[in-house]
Amino acid sequence: MNRARKLSIVIPAYNEARTIHLILDKVRAVELPDGLQKEVIIVNDCSTDDTAGAIQRYAEQYPNMGIAYKAHEVNQGKGAALHTGIAEATGDFIIIQDADLEYDPNEYKLLLRPMLEGHADVVYGSRFMGGNPHRILFFWHTIGNRFLTFLSNAFTNLNLTDMETCYKLFRRETIQSLTLREKRFGFEPEVTAKVSRIPKIRIYEVGISYYGRTYEEGKKIGWKDGVRAIYCILKYGMLRIN
Repeated sequence: MNRARKLSIVIPAYNEARTIHLILDKVRAVELPDGLQKEVIIVNDCSTDDTAGAIQRYAEQYPNMGIAYKAHEVNQGKGAALHTGIAEATGDFIIIQDADLEYDPNEYKLLLRPMLEGHADVVYGSRFMGGNPHRILFFWHTIGNRFLTFLSNAFTNLNLTDMETCYKLFRRETIQSLTLREKRFGFEPEVTAKVSRIPKIRIYEVGISYYGRTYEEGKKIGWKDGVRAIYCILKYGMLRIN
């Protein structure tokens, strides 16, 4: 009897007590194609609010969801939380899901399609292509994202439109084969640079929706993270540091 294939959904969480149940509702409701099962891994990066309690109550309310919970004793950053979740994942495929409400889990099937059809090893969800809904927010964030993607592409020789996207889907063996070091928002350019150097890697990109948050609504990334991203693009892209 063939083993059912599984999608591991890695969710880094920091101070998301008010809204994490909403994204978990969406993840729970998603019906995956081809009979794929779900594995949900939440990594609490030492939140200072009641994120831990919110996750515990949700897991008790929906025990069949099988939430795997990991917690950092010290705040280390989104990248570090992703390292923990990726290492724990046992699924055939791994997707990254932010704990906020900016990305729609109903679109997992869009990212999975080229992988399930045997075309892709990595799939990025682009906020800058396709006809899906996009919330209109910050001009300079858009310019910054496009610049970082352009700079990353210059050193990876990829033609991505959205290197900084949250939605990145990997075959488990692909992402777990990498040594990832960046503990904060440098994760995106680092993983992109290192994936691009895997021989014969097949990277696809699909258009997704984007329901961005304002800073009042909980958005955390700022200009310092952009500066760090440039440093990481040069470090892992131009200098090709492993």
